[in-house]
Amino acid sequence: MNVLVVGAGEMGRWFGETVKADVAFADADPAVATAAAEAVGGRAVELSTDERFEAVCLAVPISAAESAIADHADRAASAMLDVTGAMAGPVAAMVDHAPDRERVSLHPLFGAANAPGNVAVVADAPGPATDAILDDLRAAGNDLVETTAAEHDEAMSTVQSSAHAAILSFALAADEVPEGLTTPVFEALADVVGQVAGNDPDVYAEIQSRFEGADDVADAARRLADADAEAFADLYREASANATPEGDE
Repeated sequence: MNVLVVGAGEMGRWFGETVKADVAFADADPAVATAAAEAVGGRAVELSTDERFEAVCLAVPISAAESAIADHADRAASAMLDVTGAMAGPVAAMVDHAPDRERVSLHPLFGAANAPGNVAVVADAPGPATDAILDDLRAAGNDLVETTAAEHDEAMSTVQSSAHAAILSFALAADEVPEGLTTPVFEALADVVGQVAGNDPDVYAEIQSRFEGADDVADAARRLADADAEAFADLYREASANATPEGDE
């Protein structure tokens, strides 16, 4: 199988390295495509290439997904996929622009450095080409989690948008703490901040723009800040109940 990966950043490289195929990389920055091809194996092609490929995978920012699908659909002979991180928009765009091809939306729920891991899968129109690609992902140790576009995007409002907002808000609010005056809870939060901070801020900005969740965190923080002792205790119990796994008292 030959595959075109559009977007030669972190997740485009992960996809190109994971699938067992002849891979070509295209990127708005040709030097990035060349670097990906040299690092992962394969070749670089122009973003406007006239070549057709058995499968085309979009690994572009969330905000560019739908337009990239429209631009590159004709280059997919059999299948279109994306690893953009949102699903409703890309799936709808693939239906519009590649109605007669296999269509699968993927969301690796990890950074490439932490692979393998869980990969959300919406198999909108699967077939032999996409089945082979999914088999490659499994063979690399990933767990494929079947979902729907609506279910995935709703979950990401909590899993990504709210979580990132809470973590970054803590980092913004925290003052420097003298050595030795920390608690296990503080240290755990500081470790989580370290996992989020220092990465590409544009990725996190894209998530906040697409998935609602930050406002819910802000509202919850304001409720806590404004609460008297009785109201705070009620909110604490509500939070504790939300944090308790179903059926585990």
